[in-house]
Amino acid sequence: MRNYENETKNRVEFIKKTISAANAKGIVFGNSGGKDSALVGILCKMACDDTVGLIMPCGSQRNYGTDKTDAQEVAEQYKIAARLVDLSPARAEMAEILGGVTSITDAALANIAPRLRMTALYTVAASENRLVAGTGNRSETHMGYFTKWGDGACDFNPISDLTVTEIYEFLRYLNAPRSIIEKAPSAGLFDGQTDEDEMGVAYDSIDRFLLGVGEISERDRAVIDRFHRASGHKRVMPVTFSTHSF
Repeated sequence: MRNYENETKNRVEFIKKTISAANAKGIVFGNSGGKDSALVGILCKMACDDTVGLIMPCGSQRNYGTDKTDAQEVAEQYKIAARLVDLSPARAEMAEILGGVTSITDAALANIAPRLRMTALYTVAASENRLVAGTGNRSETHMGYFTKWGDGACDFNPISDLTVTEIYEFLRYLNAPRSIIEKAPSAGLFDGQTDEDEMGVAYDSIDRFLLGVGEISERDRAVIDRFHRASGHKRVMPVTFSTHSF
């Protein structure tokens, strides 16, 4: 287990230096009511008092229920400023407009929400001289379980090296609400969704694989390898032309 007292100190210092180097006034992040956003919000508030979390329901009823309630609980406990931005109308209008030029797949429709959320975050950031804090973790990045140019976009990320197992350990150290720690991880893009059901593998297996601790089944290893190979394009900058390409 990591020394989370040192981890807190080092990550807070990292955030302070990042904000200072950018001459930014503050931080904005998406407060989704999940484990990752909770940890990022707590660390950012420790580093910068002017930290704002946007609660952005978009599409699913869960966003207006437990997600919103849990996000508000984190904000209240750690005195993080919260703003509610209802993006469901924008999502519906976007889907209607694009439905006129293409047949929108379920996956494409689901990914509108995280891209709208990132648009909202960067609009606030640009208007108020803030940096956007990312909330992606190591486990999700390895699996490619994030939306390209959606929740995968940010100005800095203080938790990108942490697995989901370590995220939970960190949250326990920081006395985060039990509701955050005990709820099933979910991107909340549609009702009934959970990360592990959608990927077909438990985070425990993914983290064992990444950390080299314990054994995992051949079936789980195959799922992890398949997701990682298929999502390689998400972890690199866009391919560009140069004379060295030939």
